[in-house]
Amino acid sequence: MHLQRKPVLFLDIDGVISLWGFPPDERPEGAFHNVDGVVHFLSAAAGEHLRALGERYELVWCSGWEEKGNEYLPRALGLPGPLPFLSFDRNPGRGHAHWKLAAIEAYAGNRPLAWVDDAHDNACHAWARTRQAPTLLVATEPSAGMTAAHVERLVRWVTGRAPDAATKV
Repeated sequence: MHLQRKPVLFLDIDGVISLWGFPPDERPEGAFHNVDGVVHFLSAAAGEHLRALGERYELVWCSGWEEKGNEYLPRALGLPGPLPFLSFDRNPGRGHAHWKLAAIEAYAGNRPLAWVDDAHDNACHAWARTRQAPTLLVATEPSAGMTAAHVERLVRWVTGRAPDAATKV
């Protein structure tokens, strides 16, 4: 029997799980964590969101944190274990205007994918429109990160119940 692999869900960390830019008197739910001497404010809802999405997607860190995500986040977020992570060429050249695209392409191949990030640019949207496999870009606000509405959209998309289920972007 052939088992179909889950679609990939690429997850940025800063601006998605590690929140920033919120007014001090309007801090969202979460807690400060020291990560290698740098203080990060981790969303209180991120662990629950990722556990729910992990039922339908292969979760992959897609962040400049690279392997550091696994040193801190599974424990802090209550995840079952380390996640795969991407490593990036910091000088992608002219082939890809966004520094994450080459690594995303290499990992995902022709699998459907969703990518949650607070910094998609025009190159990301152009790339997503030309992919042969279904592709969904989900943008977050760094001060709020991934919300329940994002999770609902991702679940609806992967189950084919969303208006944008066949959408490339």
